[in-house]
Amino acid sequence: MTNDTLDKKEAIKSIVHASVESFAVGFQGRHEGELEDPEGTLNMKIHNIFIAVLGPEIQYYTALVRSLDSSLGNMLEKMAINIAKLTYEVKQSVAGPLSLKQTQDMAELLEKYKRREVRPPTTDDYQFLRTKPTEQALVTKRHDSDYYLIDKETGENFLIELKIGGDLDNKKARSEKEACQIKDITLCLKLIKKKLVLLKLH
Repeated sequence: MTNDTLDKKEAIKSIVHASVESFAVGFQGRHEGELEDPEGTLNMKIHNIFIAVLGPEIQYYTALVRSLDSSLGNMLEKMAINIAKLTYEVKQSVAGPLSLKQTQDMAELLEKYKRREVRPPTTDDYQFLRTKPTEQALVTKRHDSDYYLIDKETGENFLIELKIGGDLDNKKARSEKEACQIKDITLCLKLIKKKLVLLKLH
């Protein structure tokens, strides 16, 4: 291994150790401190009529597991991004110019996805974006992204959607999918003249 590889390996170990230790201490301290607080995190989660019939102990530990799941997911996400920053420039938005025609084509494509007329999505669906729009009537579109990574050495681009936190509500699936596709399309246009390694299509 090169020195750079060894240094990065040690840095990753340090990030993991610090993240896990900080999470464990913080999680324990927060919930122990809120044990008698009726508005504490766990006590606000225990009001579930289906779990209540199993008794207060089960009710409490069910809330504890829910809180652990959510908090652990958030910690892992932050830890992963801190590790990614060793190699990548990390952004949380994508933006680029779109013409009116491209915006209309994009809206039509999203409708086809909703109606399941296009399954599964492929890169062929986005070929209309390969034509560079004229300078007339261009509008800059921006959308917040989970994570947009740029390799510091090669300039390669990665668009990543993380589903590691606790909020996985199925009711949001349709709107999230729509947002993801807007981001994918915008990034695709932004990188027409660049080497695109990964365009994650949902």
